[in-house]
Amino acid sequence: MLALWSAPRCRSTAFARMMAERGDHVVVHEPLSQVVDFGEVKVGDRVARSEQDVLAALRDLAEEKKPVFFKDTTDFAYPAVLADRDFLAGATHTFIIRHPDEAIASHHALNPDLGRDEIGFARLHEIFTAVRAATGTTPVVVDSDDLLDRPADTVRAYCAAVGIPFLADALNWQPGMRTEWQATSRWHESTSRTAGFTRAPGRGAEKVAADPVLRAHRDYHLPYYEELRAAALRP
Repeated sequence: MLALWSAPRCRSTAFARMMAERGDHVVVHEPLSQVVDFGEVKVGDRVARSEQDVLAALRDLAEEKKPVFFKDTTDFAYPAVLADRDFLAGATHTFIIRHPDEAIASHHALNPDLGRDEIGFARLHEIFTAVRAATGTTPVVVDSDDLLDRPADTVRAYCAAVGIPFLADALNWQPGMRTEWQATSRWHESTSRTAGFTRAPGRGAEKVAADPVLRAHRDYHLPYYEELRAAALRP
């Protein structure tokens, strides 16, 4: 089982779209955030109604079918994940980041009532620290700016680090809204229009700097981001 953890708006959906294009993993989209948000989520053929149900369903899916890749976001807290040492140690947990200025600006555009904790970098760092403690090794971290600037080199480095083959053809895909995105489709509109890893123009730093509330949120999360960035792959 291969996991990708992300604060919201850190380009994790694009990464998962690339994993779907590979065709060698069962890709599960945000099962933990959906079970917290909606009360239930379908994982494979099973309906999960709690964090514990999700973890059990992911384990069953990994035993029954080809390798599983799931991605999730840390706009919510996941105490059951943090408490499950076997899950922290047994799956391959990886992380993707984006500078908080850009992530916060993108998140705020979709959620004007954005609260500090749902920005997610502190919770992302908490999972990172828990995985490191459970495994005794530093987990793989991808800086999504590297992913956009050097997609082939970055994905190649990721694949080498987690022990899967690099498939260059998966770096491009057909645009479109995927079925697994429907429940949260407005969050995935931008990715649905892409055909690969591409950078959209933005002025996130200016927007955050001009807003004292967003600026305070950024200052809170920045140290967590910087520690994760220090561990990032160097493609």
